[in-house]
Amino acid sequence: MNNNSGPTARALPARHGIAWLFQSMALFRAQPGRLFLLAMLLQFMMGLTQVPIVGFLLIISVPALTAGLLQAFLVTENGGRPSPGLLFLPLISGTHTLRMLGMGAVMFIVGVLTVSLVLSGNELIQDPELLSRIEQGDVEAFASLDQDALRSLVLAFLLGIGVSGTLSYMTIPLMWFHNRRLGSALVGGLKAMVVNWKPFLVLGIGLAAVMVPVSLAAGILFLWAGSAGNLSIVVLGLVMILLLAFQLILFGTQFCAFRDIFGVEASPGKSEEQDDGQLIA
Repeated sequence: MNNNSGPTARALPARHGIAWLFQSMALFRAQPGRLFLLAMLLQFMMGLTQVPIVGFLLIISVPALTAGLLQAFLVTENGGRPSPGLLFLPLISGTHTLRMLGMGAVMFIVGVLTVSLVLSGNELIQDPELLSRIEQGDVEAFASLDQDALRSLVLAFLLGIGVSGTLSYMTIPLMWFHNRRLGSALVGGLKAMVVNWKPFLVLGIGLAAVMVPVSLAAGILFLWAGSAGNLSIVVLGLVMILLLAFQLILFGTQFCAFRDIFGVEASPGKSEEQDDGQLIA
């Protein structure tokens, strides 16, 4: 579909929110191994974000990689087998590439501004050396923060993710599945979320309910890892699997919500992605 006005968003009843959650779980169960492979590949790439220049390019590529995962869910729904190559398809799709990178730049700028505003009153967190250590996951750097600074950091992180996620939730699939330009997709996506605030509220409650046992299980496994000795790597692997499963369910709800609100009649490169044979061969 090549239409920058595109279909209007459907207004759906609240019950669709919980339906998206269960439909996402069903899609995940249909191809758990292949979807896990895509998620692990994405996490591996995100682990390279600390590398100069390469890291920034990866950060602004997040919308394109997200579109690749959404495409994998579409292939799964159509009875196909998603291949690893789907993750990179939006990055090599011509006009979509620049739009996706543009969206990545918007998300990066909005995230930085949000975090800066929240942390503007805390001089300790603004220390460049300390921030660098925190970004690298230095446990001692976190331990050096007082409670107020730690709360501000967590709040800034959550707000940054929340704002960027809201801006991109419908925008990315609109650019990918309906070939919308960035501005049109951004406006149309935000309008769709406002019109469908009831199902999205129900979805948020459902995801929070799922997140509670996931967080408890991850916390228990982390504690176990500290005393598991040689088995600590195995235990941390189980934590990663658990968190990746939740992440995939989240991406699945994004696909299901978009499909019901806007429809997914066709997809770029659909003929190449019905199974993994052509992309892996």
